[in-house]
Parts: sequence; structure tokens; C-alpha cells
Amino acid sequence: MSETKPRISFEFFPPKTDAGTDKLLNEVRPALSGLQPEFFSVTYGAGGSTRDTTLGVVSAIREKDIAVAPHLSFGGSNENAVGDLLDEYKRIGVRRIVALRGDRPSGMGGATLVYANELVEFIRERTGDHFHLEVAAYPEIHPEAKDYDSDVRFLKGKFDAGADSAITQFFYNVESYFYFLDQCAAAGIDKPVYAGIMPLANFANIRRFAGNTGAEIPRWICRRMEGYGDDSDSQYQFGVEVVTQLCQTLLDSGCPGIHFYTMNQVEPTRQIHSNLGL
Repeated sequence: MSETKPRISFEFFPPKTDAGTDKLLNEVRPALSGLQPEFFSVTYGAGGSTRDTTLGVVSAIREKDIAVAPHLSFGGSNENAVGDLLDEYKRIGVRRIVALRGDRPSGMGGATLVYANELVEFIRERTGDHFHLEVAAYPEIHPEAKDYDSDVRFLKGKFDAGADSAITQFFYNVESYFYFLDQCAAAGIDKPVYAGIMPLANFANIRRFAGNTGAEIPRWICRRMEGYGDDSDSQYQFGVEVVTQLCQTLLDSGCPGIHFYTMNQVEPTRQIHSNLGL
């Protein structure tokens, strides 16, 4: 493991209900804050569909003087709307943004998507170096990418536009991550790429997510999970073991840090964090 302490961060999504928001802010966030993450991130729906709820969650976390990184994309918003949101984030003390292309929301038809490198450039032009800018990376390649090399070039374009670091899509093949880093280095990328990790808390849901995002779940993991049948406790414990081993291998092999996709739950992220001795 690197002598430098690995960067650990946690991701939330804006709840759809008041009860979900209350649980996130008053139970989940305080519990995970005890693990001293570098920051929390808060996602942003397709076309900015959760803009107000994202801002609400971000503001509530900032009221506790905790570092938080809102996700941001142009989606269906114009530059003025995005600029106003950046101004508000600056006002409440946000210093980090996760800049994404974002998904086309339903009903937008043929609307033009603005790519993440253009968003990064826009943020830099408007706010200078105020924000640390995170962007997305895809070790197993974005499902819409033309080919592997072009996807690496897209990532380099985000860095060339002013991004500071990247967070990957979730993955379970450690080899794909380190091969990706090698290809990034060969393309001239010298900024850190942090591993995005999804704990295997609900295997059926994660398998569906993986199908939608192009992330591969190794066959041996699928067969093992299937072998447990309806034994959810055994599935859970196996998932904790697998993801702990994945994270340990990543950190031992020089990964600069891990971004956990918590799904707004304390466990199993907290248990994996404890197993790693972080």
C-alpha cells in the first residue's frame, strides 16, 4: 500500500421522500461521517431532474461544515441556470464538483447533449480554480463508446479542459482498473483516477445496474450468489468478503483511493471500511 493515506469518499443520491431525506441526513450521514471521508458526493438526475433536491441535500450537509461535492451536468439546463447553481454552491462553501455529461432525460427528444469536457471548461471559465473538479472514468469502457482508445481520449479531453481527478464507474475486475490506468498513462494522463466501488448489498439490483452501465460482474460471483438462493444473510456476508478483498487488492497495488457508492445505506460500506482498517 502507498505510504500516502488513501482518499476515501462516499456517494449519496437525493431521496424522493421526506422520510428518506430525514434518514439520510440524520442517520446515514452522521454514521458515515464518523469514518472521516474526504467528502460526500450527491448525485444529479438525468437532465438535472433532481436539481432542487440535490441542492437541498448539499446545503444540509454544508450546514454541518462537512465537505460535499454535488454532481453537475448541463442536461436540459442552459448556461445561465448552471452558472447560477455554481454561484450558489460557491456561496455555501462548496469547493468540489463532480462534472458529468449526464443522461438525456425522457422528453428531451433530440436535444443536444453537452459533453463533460465542455462543462469542465465552462466551470473553469466562470469560477477559475475555486472548485476541485472530478470527472467520470470507465475502466470497462462507457457503453456508448466507439472503442477503448477513443474512450481513453475522451477522459484525457476532460483533464485537458481542467479536471483535477476522476472517479470510475463501479467494477469488480481489478485487472480492468489497472490495465485502464496503464492505458491512461500511455495517453499522457497523469492525474489520479480513484476507484468507484459498489458494495454488493442487494445483488439483484446491482446486477440490473451493471446491465445498464456496461459494468461486468464476474461469472464466479454470480454463480456463488445464485447458489445461496434465498439466503440473503449468506449473500450479504459473501458480498462483504468479495468487496473487502477487491478494495484491499486495489489499495495494496497503489490505487490512490476509493469512492463508495453507498446507495444511501450505512452498511455494508461501514463494515467494509472497518475490514480494511481505514
